[in-house]
Amino acid sequence: MSRSNFTQTKRHIKLNIMKQTFGIIGSGNIGKAVAGHLLKAGYQVTLSNHTGAESLSATIAELGAGAKAGTTAEAAQADIVVLALPWSEVPSLTTLRDWTNRIVIDATNHFITYYPDFEVADLDGKASSEIVAQWLPAARIVKAFNTLFFKILAADPKVANGNRVLFVSGDEPMAKKEVAEVIKDLGFAVIDLGSLAYGSKLQQAKGAVATLNLIQIS
Repeated sequence: MSRSNFTQTKRHIKLNIMKQTFGIIGSGNIGKAVAGHLLKAGYQVTLSNHTGAESLSATIAELGAGAKAGTTAEAAQADIVVLALPWSEVPSLTTLRDWTNRIVIDATNHFITYYPDFEVADLDGKASSEIVAQWLPAARIVKAFNTLFFKILAADPKVANGNRVLFVSGDEPMAKKEVAEVIKDLGFAVIDLGSLAYGSKLQQAKGAVATLNLIQIS
């Protein structure tokens, strides 16, 4: 392949990614932070929560052009779905739609209590994203966006002479590659930690890279 054809192919792939839509289920701090980055990069975003679209009017106004409120069912119809809801609500998504082949970014953490204890669910040795994969059968799960404190996640990913790092894990190489390309398009650097069983366990709440704020120097 010639250099010009290679460049055109890369540009075509990026344009295809840019045409994708995102549905975010969960409108808390992480959901809003992810939505903000996606919108700045030109993606269309449907934000949802369990209380209904009407409750999101102020958030949508704050996020601006490209954002819209929807039901969780509408958000689940997007090309790529981001889970940013409390752990206790994730099982309710099982019957929301047929999840077959849908790319789902799992940004959840398996907390069952918050400040000051921050207890996590007993998952019998499994990674939390493996449990999510059981709840959403045949979805292509990629773990991402869950390791940083929301204020750090929401900040400009371009820092001094580098880019803030986000970790990804997943069992589907093409889904993981697609998510990684989107994350890079947002301005972050990406480190691939491998499978859900291994990598996402490092990412999840109280895992080895949870809260780790790395900058990849250019």
